[in-house]
Amino acid sequence: MRALLPRLPRRQRRPGPELRVPARGLLEARVPWVRDRALDHVVERERHLVPFLLAKDALLSAAPPPHAVPLHSLPSTIPFPFRPLRFLRLYPSAFALSPHPVAVSPTPRLAGIHSAEAQVLDSTRADAADRLLRLLMLAPARALPLHLVARLRLDLGLAPDFPRSLLPNYPDYFALSRDGALLELVCYRKDLAVSAMQSYAQRTGGYKVGDAVPFPLSFPRGFELDKKVRKWLDDWQRLPYISPYEDGSHLTPRSDITEKRTAAVLHEVLSLTVGKKMEKEVLVKLGEALRLPPGFRKVLARHPGIFYLSHKLRTQTVVLRESFRRHMLVDKHPMMGIRYQYLHLMHMGQEEAGKRKGKGRKTVRGEQMIGEEFGAEGENDDEEDEEYDDDEEEDMEAGVASGDEDSDDDDDDEEGEKEDMEAGVASRDEDSDDEDADDTDHAAKG
Repeated sequence: MRALLPRLPRRQRRPGPELRVPARGLLEARVPWVRDRALDHVVERERHLVPFLLAKDALLSAAPPPHAVPLHSLPSTIPFPFRPLRFLRLYPSAFALSPHPVAVSPTPRLAGIHSAEAQVLDSTRADAADRLLRLLMLAPARALPLHLVARLRLDLGLAPDFPRSLLPNYPDYFALSRDGALLELVCYRKDLAVSAMQSYAQRTGGYKVGDAVPFPLSFPRGFELDKKVRKWLDDWQRLPYISPYEDGSHLTPRSDITEKRTAAVLHEVLSLTVGKKMEKEVLVKLGEALRLPPGFRKVLARHPGIFYLSHKLRTQTVVLRESFRRHMLVDKHPMMGIRYQYLHLMHMGQEEAGKRKGKGRKTVRGEQMIGEEFGAEGENDDEEDEEYDDDEEEDMEAGVASGDEDSDDDDDDEEGEKEDMEAGVASRDEDSDDEDADDTDHAAKG
């Protein structure tokens, strides 16, 4: 018989401080969803902003001036909420329409804001490149689909033509794959591999690897946590903070420590956006590209003190709570100043239409709110809340945020989640319905 060879000892890697933490049981209790009117307003005030900006870009990228474009030539990829003609007529302060054949051109005020936006994009180009680089550094494959990055363009504050105006200027940062489908990382910069949470910890007392950095928490009025949930959350906050830029593949699956790192990744992604929020559908696609562990969507539901899920605008939007004081951004990126100018221009057109219908009081109030968001001082925060609460619908019945949990198991459950979300979404404002009906009448007469 052959002599048995002695078995060599298995090579072991010395565990880091996070591996010595016992894996606590994941939270099984349901966490209630409570409406936050201020953060709902953050989402709702940008109604129609995305199709507005995409239509603006399509017009002002046309050549030669005066940029008049036939209506049928607008890109079919613009997500108009209804017929393009009806949409453009809502904003006469931005879009000028000419009949027979119908053509659309930007007004001087729209062109002026677009010029200011171009200057901001030029001055913040290095910042945009750094944020895009950090996003690629979060990806284990150090690459992301270019079409996904393009979908994140407005969230990241990138120029419409960023593949031509930004990427070639940073060849030491970015490269395209041979087929052009992937945006790849060229150089990993360790000096940029510092998360927003780590920067916060360094400012407030220092940070070293393995420290238990707690996430800043805030809850809306009327929100209460069960004692069991509060106890779990306190223990979870005391777990070591694992940087999203560190490899987390060695962490125990379905453990609290893995959940905390997942929350850190989602927190960092939202911190990289200029508006500190993102549609949940897009965030889920990005999370899958970043190879977050299965069930990562449950983290958004289980931590309402970090993330707020708004059901406004017939979708779900994830808002980073700590970035807002009431409905105002704490740190406003220059691109957000431009966005507020576009919103101001949009409201100007709606105000003119509202006055024609005898709704001047409400539209003037909306105009005042947008003006305050440009940087004007508000008289009183509580009064501001009352202003934009006056005409909103009644509170939605208390939902359960953990309704998302089952949606991670299969696509059938995800469809059920969407049905629940749509059932809980409040209907559009009566005024916007009136405007739509009025616009339909105008279109019929035209």
